[in-house]
Amino acid sequence: MLTKTKGIGDLFKEVINEGLCTMCGACLGGCPYMVFYGGKIRMLDYCTRDEGHCYEYCPRTYTNLDSISNKIHGVPYTADEIGTVKEVFMARSKDRGIRAKAQYGGTVSTLLMLAMQDGVIDAAIISKTTEEKLPSGFVAHSAGNVLDGAGSNYIAYPALEALNRMPRDNRDRLGIVVTPCQAIALAKMRANPPEQRVDMDNLRLTIGLFCTWALAYDSFHEFLKNNADLPKIQKFDIPPPPANRFDMYIGKEIRSFSLDEVRKHRMQTCAYCLDMTAEFTDISVGSAEGVDGWNTVIVRTQKGAGIIAAAKQKGKLEIKELPSQSLKHLKEAAMLKKARAIREIVNKTGDKSKLLYLGMSQGLMDELLTS
Repeated sequence: MLTKTKGIGDLFKEVINEGLCTMCGACLGGCPYMVFYGGKIRMLDYCTRDEGHCYEYCPRTYTNLDSISNKIHGVPYTADEIGTVKEVFMARSKDRGIRAKAQYGGTVSTLLMLAMQDGVIDAAIISKTTEEKLPSGFVAHSAGNVLDGAGSNYIAYPALEALNRMPRDNRDRLGIVVTPCQAIALAKMRANPPEQRVDMDNLRLTIGLFCTWALAYDSFHEFLKNNADLPKIQKFDIPPPPANRFDMYIGKEIRSFSLDEVRKHRMQTCAYCLDMTAEFTDISVGSAEGVDGWNTVIVRTQKGAGIIAAAKQKGKLEIKELPSQSLKHLKEAAMLKKARAIREIVNKTGDKSKLLYLGMSQGLMDELLTS
């Protein structure tokens, strides 16, 4: 990490005004000068502080990848396609009610509910979607609350604002579900914990979601309003390749759109994202390519291994080996994203030695580009 950080003015100049903001929410909830409004991070007033957590924790300011990898996994960052791995497999909830409500196999909801039942966590920070189909951060304190937030929305939103708004004296043991960029911000917070916010030691379980790109809060919401009666939409889905479509479930109807049409609403910043599988978490979860209704699960830490062992012992998850071809495709896709992100960054800066937020050696960069 940098020994000296910058402040709100630098954050707007270097990140937000440059179209690099990921909408993670790391800068919100603990600062009176910044708010999320109309799909954007906005400055209410100018802060005179030269240093600020808003800049320090942003996933698009300088990020020493070795530092956060050492903090989360105890090893430096490497060129491995999907990061630090203890185990990879397919899973789905054995509870049909959870599977019906959740996305794909319902693995994330099942793990959070089990962690609550076993006293690993007291609450979980997840997303909850309004009738207008806009997501926001939500603190779930029960299994029912977890199911209220089940399913994927694909719209970028400031999830970490909900964490930052928790009182400093809150003693709840917390779980959280994050995307890759949110996981990077969270890792930076854990590497250098904030003094006036919730105690990072209370964060007991992090679950990451696979993410190729996220959709812009404002423009994609406009697309939805123009194509459906929003309160009637039950869920969204982007089936694995080669489907190339975006599905909206409306009653018994599935309304499909070309993925090329939906991609027009991607966040600009996603082009510069190195991480597809949320590498800086305890457990990462995504869809299982070519296997309907199942999740791919990557166990990364001892904490993650512990909750998976409990799920196996108590019969909460059905688990199968991930087909070798599926794992190969996942690794190929993850590595392509890394290489593509570095190329996009170099195209933007015009200099291979200037990698925007990425703190990595020239040797590692070259290895990623040639893998």
